[in-house]
Amino acid sequence: MSQTSDRAAPSEKPPAPNWILQHPAFQQMKDLEVGDSAQVHAAFLVYMDLSEVRQWKEVSCVKSPELQVVLLEGREKEGAPIQTILPLPVHRSLCHRSIRQVLDRGFPMLLCAVASDSTLVYQRMTDGLVTPDPPVGPFQDLGRRQHRKRRQQH
Repeated sequence: MSQTSDRAAPSEKPPAPNWILQHPAFQQMKDLEVGDSAQVHAAFLVYMDLSEVRQWKEVSCVKSPELQVVLLEGREKEGAPIQTILPLPVHRSLCHRSIRQVLDRGFPMLLCAVASDSTLVYQRMTDGLVTPDPPVGPFQDLGRRQHRKRRQQH
């Protein structure tokens, strides 16, 4: 005697909608009509990183009409100065004139390169040259020791 199952076949679930497309911040960025969907997607990923992961305050999006990109503005913490963030997909280039237009906004600026795997790399951009901290590492001490040895031998 064989037993047959009265259970119905599992019903096919419709695919879940892409939550990014439904997110209010993404909708707001799309409404800015910059025309570059890759840059809008990059801006959204940076927005989520700043607001959700890094807990920045007052993160908002604005359109740069000259560059046709979405810029982000926000504060690293309550009461800190507003910073402008330029999210840029890694495949997109940036000319000096474009950088100048963002720097002319008057806020400190971060450039955020967004890779295709969603890796984010932040770089602080300034108006002019910035003196870096001296390099650190064993090569520095080794160079000093070799220089001292040479002086002692002569």
